[in-house]
Amino acid sequence: MKFTTPRALCATLFLLSAFSTSPVWAHAHLQQQTPPADAEVSPAPKALTMNFSEGIEANFSGVALKNAEGKAIPTGKATRSESDKTQLIVPLTETLASGLYTVEWHVVSVDGHKTKGQYQFSVK
Repeated sequence: MKFTTPRALCATLFLLSAFSTSPVWAHAHLQQQTPPADAEVSPAPKALTMNFSEGIEANFSGVALKNAEGKAIPTGKATRSESDKTQLIVPLTETLASGLYTVEWHVVSVDGHKTKGQYQFSVK
């Protein structure tokens, strides 16, 4: 098989494009949360704030907050920050008592991919 200049050019362009494009199969991964995971906080937070690796769709995302016994704690509606499309904010409608809490979250990124996870924090 003879390797011609047009073939070499096409192969080079193909390899360059394959390695220089960003992947389209990315997901929104939780990068930072307030209160922080595994932290003991005082006073009790007034909201949960979660920052993701890419923009999220608030209408298809949500959070469940549970106490140490697994009882659901009521929260306000999860909304996306106006200034940061990667940030989800969940207002807390009641003051949290001392104890351990689990945050279970699920989000849909702007490219349509779903992710979910959980973390814990405690109130002093």
